[in-house]
Amino acid sequence: MGEAAPIPIVDFGKFLNGNEKEQESVAAQIDDAFQNVGFVYLKGHGVPKEKVEECFEWSKKFFDLPLETKMLAPHPPGGSHHRGYSAPGVEKVSQHTYDADQIAKLREIPDYKESYESGNVDDPAQPNIWLPEDELPGFRAFMEIYFTLCASLVHRILDALSLSLHVPSPGLSPTHNKSLFQLRLLHYPSLPISQLTKNARSRINAHSDFGTLTLLFQDSVGGLEVEDPKNPGKFRSVEAIEDCVLVNIGDLMARWSNDRWRSTVHRVGLPPSIKGVKERVNGEEMVKPRYSIPFFATANMDTIIDALPGCVDEKHPKKYEPVTAWGYVQMRMAALYD
Repeated sequence: MGEAAPIPIVDFGKFLNGNEKEQESVAAQIDDAFQNVGFVYLKGHGVPKEKVEECFEWSKKFFDLPLETKMLAPHPPGGSHHRGYSAPGVEKVSQHTYDADQIAKLREIPDYKESYESGNVDDPAQPNIWLPEDELPGFRAFMEIYFTLCASLVHRILDALSLSLHVPSPGLSPTHNKSLFQLRLLHYPSLPISQLTKNARSRINAHSDFGTLTLLFQDSVGGLEVEDPKNPGKFRSVEAIEDCVLVNIGDLMARWSNDRWRSTVHRVGLPPSIKGVKERVNGEEMVKPRYSIPFFATANMDTIIDALPGCVDEKHPKKYEPVTAWGYVQMRMAALYD
């Protein structure tokens, strides 16, 4: 585990509300963070604190429901329609693993988490799968509001990235205007600490995200670890910082930037300090439940992902052939589910 990862904190409020010089400074700081770490903390990000807190409250209410109730909004088999509820052990995160035998071996150590996915209100290709309204009144309405808030932040971050690369107006934001985004509620139930230390179960295996950007709101329990880019295989703990959202680059954006920006591997395991987040149940030491709320963004499905302006020169020749955003994401999704 070790010391906190060297992830910069950037005041995004100066981009949202600042003058041209301030916006250029913020864009440069984010560009630098993504080049060196692949992650950045943003404060002043514009998603109201009370809405973040309310989303965690709704998440707990949802996961506290009986399993049979949650299964009234089931995630469909496979990974092509990524919406609805997934019970513990259904999804197994992997890192660029596509062989069926290798995936089966990974599943021998299940990810012990449950999740609920929702997306754009008006996406006919990926319609949301909601609980009946009377099972959790107000849940759907709030999640649709929160989705919109997070989507707005993604577009402003894309504006900052466009500025840092001098992408001609209107920049990268229109390539995401169909809001092919995913709001995920994640719950890691309490489990014996020994199961994690003995590798009998995992929370989330080491992986990189495969879209363009990810926003992450996490509770104070901890457990997120990010690989040190300069020391592959060495992971450092990443704590939640009050009033900040953690933002990281996904594989598509790394590819789009010709690897100017890093899609850094990360995982969830035991918190760096068990004290304060453990409890004893029937004589067994248990790690407390953890909740997090990631928001995954990807480009419109027909967007051609090819090296962006400012990312190719004599020292940095183009590394990748063009690929559509949707084709790449679906290949990655297929490896997550039976």
